[in-house]
Amino acid sequence: MTAALALLYKLTPLYITVLLGWIAGRFLDASGRHIAGIMLYIVTPSVVFSGVMAAPLSAEVILLPVLVFCLCSVIGGAHLWLAQRWITDGSAGVMPLSVGTGNTGYFGIPVALLLFGEQGLALYIVCMLGTTLFENSLGFYLAARGRYDYKDALRRVVRLPSVYAFILGVALNLSGASVPLVFEPLFDNLRGAYSIFGMMIIGMGIVSFRGLAGNWRFTGLAFFGKFVVWPAVALGFWWLDSQVLGVYEPAVHQAIFLLSITPIAANTVVMATLLDAAPRQAAGTTLLSTLVALVYIPVMVAAFL
Repeated sequence: MTAALALLYKLTPLYITVLLGWIAGRFLDASGRHIAGIMLYIVTPSVVFSGVMAAPLSAEVILLPVLVFCLCSVIGGAHLWLAQRWITDGSAGVMPLSVGTGNTGYFGIPVALLLFGEQGLALYIVCMLGTTLFENSLGFYLAARGRYDYKDALRRVVRLPSVYAFILGVALNLSGASVPLVFEPLFDNLRGAYSIFGMMIIGMGIVSFRGLAGNWRFTGLAFFGKFVVWPAVALGFWWLDSQVLGVYEPAVHQAIFLLSITPIAANTVVMATLLDAAPRQAAGTTLLSTLVALVYIPVMVAAFL
């Protein structure tokens, strides 16, 4: 109970930030679309690069983002197939981003720090890079395909800098390079902006607190994939690796499980806004999932971690 209350206390600023974003959008006419572009093309690549540069890389650790990326792809692709057959309002293309990934950065990092400490947080961030790669490659492509042909969608993916930031960070890290001390405050500030603006965009995407769910078919399928399927897959991998494969230590299993129980990613709203692909539906469902996570995450953490 004490741990759950401490976790709730830590999450409170995230919800206040969402509220501030809604106030900015409702009363100040703040544009989430402009902030979304800054987030996607400047802030997120910077956070990815600095995270990779700070991580202790080995063959097993480098493969963690690839493993998480594959899990995101399978889950996101399966739910896209279902959405295309069940949802008819044009929002199906956003389903892979809603289900395949999660709010692993803005939401997950404070929780990981609380649960695992500084050492466990570094391992969590390495795993988190897999979700970031999915968001900025296959997830974005599938969402773009809902409005553009495959050539235009691929061109939009190629222009996303986060994948190149990841590759550059791995190359420099393995070569023994490090971020110069003079730039460390800059990357610290960018990580802060990543969290603040990412959560505010959720609030900006909500015009009214009524009818947040929008299309209940979309919201129901997204919730089922995010809060049922993803944790089940993470627990299945935990059992398989601990009982049969023996590749990773328990800290890795715990990090992947935490990834799986985070709410729908705020970057889903960022990308839906940039693509004009059902942004209100994405924002409403994301905010609802964030509210559900206030109770859901402490319960899951108490049960499995």
